[in-house]
Amino acid sequence: MARTTSAPTLDEARSHFTHSAGYLAACTQGLPLQETLAASRAELDAWAAGEATPAHYGEAVEAARAAYARLVGVAVGQVAIGSQISVLTSLAACSAPDGAEIVCVDGDFTSMIYPFLAQSHRGVTVIHAPLERLADAIGPRTWLVAFSVVQSATGRIADTDAVVAAASRHGARTLADLTQAAGWLPVDASRFDLTVCHAYKWLCAPRGSAFLTVGDRMLDQLRPVQAGWFAGDDPWASCYGPGIQLAPDARRFDVSPAWPVWPGTAAALEFFAALDLHEVRTYVSGLGDELSERLAIPALAQPIVTWPDADGRDLAALTAAGIRASGRAGRARVAFHLWNTPADIDLVEKALR
Repeated sequence: MARTTSAPTLDEARSHFTHSAGYLAACTQGLPLQETLAASRAELDAWAAGEATPAHYGEAVEAARAAYARLVGVAVGQVAIGSQISVLTSLAACSAPDGAEIVCVDGDFTSMIYPFLAQSHRGVTVIHAPLERLADAIGPRTWLVAFSVVQSATGRIADTDAVVAAASRHGARTLADLTQAAGWLPVDASRFDLTVCHAYKWLCAPRGSAFLTVGDRMLDQLRPVQAGWFAGDDPWASCYGPGIQLAPDARRFDVSPAWPVWPGTAAALEFFAALDLHEVRTYVSGLGDELSERLAIPALAQPIVTWPDADGRDLAALTAAGIRASGRAGRARVAFHLWNTPADIDLVEKALR
């Protein structure tokens, strides 16, 4: 993919982070950009001075919405904002017809599963399929397939082409979680009926800012069960009843924003929207593959590297060496992002000797 004149080089992009040696936990929580820190501190100063206003926060929300739309390749009118993945996924769960069949990944993050399980009283059933057989599990009874593009516990990448093709054959809808993908993996949200993404991991935003994209087919099928004043066509004129005119586009699914997180989120999203994510993917996956080779485990062309660690011994060794890693589903887990370098690979290898 050709670089645009405005896209920073990888070295330029990496310089926007204050490097933290041994921080290998982007899949748990990203590190802030210098721009995000500056915007967040300015927000606190404005609040302390009594100068913060709802209109100011609203501008930050709209800047973040527009940047996210560019990042994932959809029109800005297809983007709704929220705060949590489970809340946004629940919109799809509450919109499923009585008796609907939902196909999920066995072992996926619970925010992509529990909202559907909570609809069992209406006869909604959930089929749990291994990631490698997800497309095969989609059938004529499937109303929706819900899956993370990148699995949180293992870093494995879903075969989105196969899933989308199978869903198309059977008339099923698709809901993709981009939380562990957006920020390093190029994604095209327009391929799916719905996508959700929390921005505090690979997009390095403050926790509490999340996004929903809504395709044309789902705009009228999704029920705005959490509609509030911010979902109004004119939010500032929608603060009181008895009626409300919902926004005509995906903003009808907006959740009232947690104001202080959005100036920092806007700064982070504008930064990532300007990057060449193909280059980012090559860089971070290369670090992951190099570590995999040194640990004699399969190199999977992904920045999240995991291996069996049922007793937590390896995670304890990494922690003792000052490395920030994590443990999930009986596996040790490290993740490489832009601030990481080959020196971090050396740290891990030394800690595990």
